[in-house]
Amino acid sequence: SYLHTNCLELSVYLGCDKFPHESELQQEWENNKESLLTFMEQTHRGIKGVVTDQQGEPIANATIVVGGINHNVRTGR
Repeated sequence: SYLHTNCLELSVYLGCDKFPHESELQQEWENNKESLLTFMEQTHRGIKGVVTDQQGEPIANATIVVGGINHNVRTGR
């Protein structure tokens, strides 16, 4: 999804049991809460913005190239 739409989706599995019992959920949350929140904070790192023309209008499908990174990004519609 990310490579084709710039949309990042993420699934996090904490073990081999994809569907832990309800009685285990509170402990799993307590064990992983800080790590998850720290991970979420990291999503705000990087370059953000809107690509615009000289009149300040957004440019759809503009290609953004960053030197040293072999993956171009295209703006949305």
